[in-house]
Amino acid sequence: MAEQIDSPASEPTTDATSLTRRSRAHRTPARRTAAVVPAAAAASPRPSVTAPRRAAKQLRSLAVLSIVGGLVATAAIPAFAGVLQEEAPVTLQQMAVDDAQSVVIASDAVGAELTRESYSATTSEEIDKKKAAEAAAERARQQAAQAAAQSSSPSVSYNVDLNMVAPGTGAVRWPVTSYTLTDTFGTRGGAHRGIDLVAPAGTPIYAASAGVVKVSSEAYYDYGVAVTIDHVINGQQVNTLYAHMSYGTRQVVPGQTVQAGQLIGLVGSTGRSTANHLHFEVYLNGSNVDPLAWLNANAG
Repeated sequence: MAEQIDSPASEPTTDATSLTRRSRAHRTPARRTAAVVPAAAAASPRPSVTAPRRAAKQLRSLAVLSIVGGLVATAAIPAFAGVLQEEAPVTLQQMAVDDAQSVVIASDAVGAELTRESYSATTSEEIDKKKAAEAAAERARQQAAQAAAQSSSPSVSYNVDLNMVAPGTGAVRWPVTSYTLTDTFGTRGGAHRGIDLVAPAGTPIYAASAGVVKVSSEAYYDYGVAVTIDHVINGQQVNTLYAHMSYGTRQVVPGQTVQAGQLIGLVGSTGRSTANHLHFEVYLNGSNVDPLAWLNANAG
C-alpha cells in the first residue's frame, strides 16, 4: 500500500487560508511591538522633569493674577464705597462752616417783597433827603400841636391896650412891671435856666430890648406859648426867651422887628407850668446867664 501523505502543496489555496496566514503574519509584529514596551517605559521619567516647570508657571500666573486683582480692587473699592456709602445727615452749622458764603433757606420760608421803607438810606443824597423829610415831619408835628393847643385853649379875653409899652427909657427894660420872684437861676439842682416872675393871668409882657423875633409859637416844647428875640446889645449877641404865655395872646411873629418895651404877649400858665407866671431866660453870646443879674446890670 502506498502511504498517503498529505502534502501542503496539494491543498487548495483558499481565501480563508490566506487570511489566516495574513493574520498570523501580522501577529508577529504586534508581539514585537509589545516587546518594545520596556523601551517606552524607560522614557517615562520625562514627566518628572517637566512637572516642576509647570508648577512654576502656574505659580507665576497666580502671582500675576493676584497683582492685577489687587490693582483692580484698589481702584474700584473707593469708587464703590463712595457710591454705596450712605450719606450722613448734615446740619446747618456744618454747611455754614464748609461754605460760609452759602445761604440756607428753610423749606417753609416764604418770599417777602422789599419796599423803600424796609431799608435805611445809604448814600449821602438819600441821607440828606431823609433828614429833610424828618425835619418837615417835625415842623408838621409842631404845627399840629400848636393848632390843637389853640383849639383846646379856653376862650379868654383881656382888656389890654396893645399900644402900651414898658415904663423906662433905657435900651433894656424889665419884661413885666409887677411880679413876685420865686424860682431863681440855677435852682432845681441846676436845671432851672431862668427866673420865674409870678403875676396874674393877662399881665402884659414886654420885649426886654430891641431886636428881631426868632420864635413865636403856641407849643414851644415844655415852654408852652413862647417867644424868643435876638438882640445886639453893647456889641454882644443876646437872646431872650419868654415862656408860659396865655394861649392866643402873642402879638409878634417870627422875623418881626420889635422895640424895647414893646408888648409881645400876656402872662399865662401853658406848657410845663403849674401857675400863672413868666419864665424868663437870657443867653449872652450863646451862653446861658442869670437873667436877674443881667436885668439889674442893664435895665433902666
